[in-house]
This record gives sequence, C-alpha cells and structure tokens, in this order.
Amino acid sequence: MSQSATPASFPAEIRNRQGERLDFTVHQGTAGSRELVVIGHGVTGNKDRPHLVALAEGLAAAGIPALRLSFSGNGASEGDFTASTITKEVEDLGAALDALPGWNITYVGHSMGAAVGVLRASRDVRIKRLVSLAGMAHPAEFAQREFGAQQPGKDFMWDDEDCPLGETFMRDMAAIPGVADAARAITAPWLLVHGTADDVVPISDSEALVQAVGAERVSFVRIDGANHGFAEAHMPVMVATVLEWLRRVR
Repeated sequence: MSQSATPASFPAEIRNRQGERLDFTVHQGTAGSRELVVIGHGVTGNKDRPHLVALAEGLAAAGIPALRLSFSGNGASEGDFTASTITKEVEDLGAALDALPGWNITYVGHSMGAAVGVLRASRDVRIKRLVSLAGMAHPAEFAQREFGAQQPGKDFMWDDEDCPLGETFMRDMAAIPGVADAARAITAPWLLVHGTADDVVPISDSEALVQAVGAERVSFVRIDGANHGFAEAHMPVMVATVLEWLRRVR
C-alpha cells in the first residue's frame, strides 16, 4: 500500500504483513496540513471506543487530521482476535505508517495500544510525537492480574463472548514483562495521561515509566477521578490535555 499512497494523502486501504485489511476512519483537519495523529486502542477495544472518537473529533475541530485504527482481529479489521498480541499490533502499526508517507505522525495509544506505541516508537523514527493514554507498562503482570485465573481456549476476556482468551495472547504477554527498556530509547516528545481512578491499568504504570525515563524527558498529566476510559466529565479534560500539549510541542 505504501507504494501507491502519495505523500500526505490517505490510503484507500491498509493491510498488515499477513495481508489482513485494517479498518480505519479518517477525520479531516486543515486542508494541506501534514500533521496527522494516528490513534490506537487497547485490549478488547477498537477504533470506535467513545474516548478515541472524542479525541479524533477534538483534533479535527482544532485543524489536526486524525486516523483511528483498529488492530487486526479487532472491530471490523480482518484477522483472528485470538492472534491479537502486542507483538502483532506493533507490526500492524508499522504497516499503517508504511501506508502514510509524507505525514508528520503523532501516535496516540490507549492502554495496551500505548505499550504498542512505546515498543514501536523506540525503533521507528517516523513517530515524531508519542501520547500514552492510561498506558500499560507491565504487560505480563496485567495479563496475570486480569486473566491468570482463566483458561485460554475456553474462557473469555472480562466475560465478553466476542473476546475469547487465546494462548497466543497469554504467551506474548508473558514474554513482555515490561516496556521500560524500550521507553528509555524513545527520543520523540512524549506525553503520558492517566486517571487516578483507573482500576484496569493503575496509574502506577505511568509513574513507573516516568521514573524509568526521567521526569525531565516526558510530560505527565494526572486526571483526578478519571477511570480507564476517561468516561463522562473526564473525556473533555483528556482531549483538552492532548490538544494543549500538541500545540506546545508542534
């Protein structure tokens, strides 16, 4: 796809290296802008989660184009959900970047999608700015905490029958105890945003990354009372926080 896309244009489709089509939605910003925010979701999520839609709409209203992406096996993207892992999603994000030449990319990842962003940005200079929303720092610990008592191939993530727990997912998570080493390799400007009432990925994950990287190298914003999905009154605060930071670092 990258061969046919023209600079600073949107592709007709994005396919990963397995040939699976990745579903995405574009929000047009100011005509002629080369700034683009690519938005990735968390585990069991997709591009249409309310806080991701709100962020993309807020960006577009401010003149910044945005592209919401569903990783393979999630939402309307092709692929098997049980094959959805951090490792595969890092490659999916690379495929999206391949399809978007000419853009000045900011990547925003939520939850597990934030860990995907850290791992990708640590080795891909095409990500010029990075934003982690409720970012996961300890994938192995998260998987054991949330799904360790469940049986892969039999049970479902958070009892959602659309999200069967797979052995491939659990093995991949176990192989990634943390993303701090990758975080230290990131040279792009980086914003971490986390709610103090997040009971899925605790705010201590973001705090651990700030400590690992050094507070002088990143921006870290705590949103008091916000949960994992920045629901209700906290969603506009999250959007405004990202917009303010982008204006400052662009």
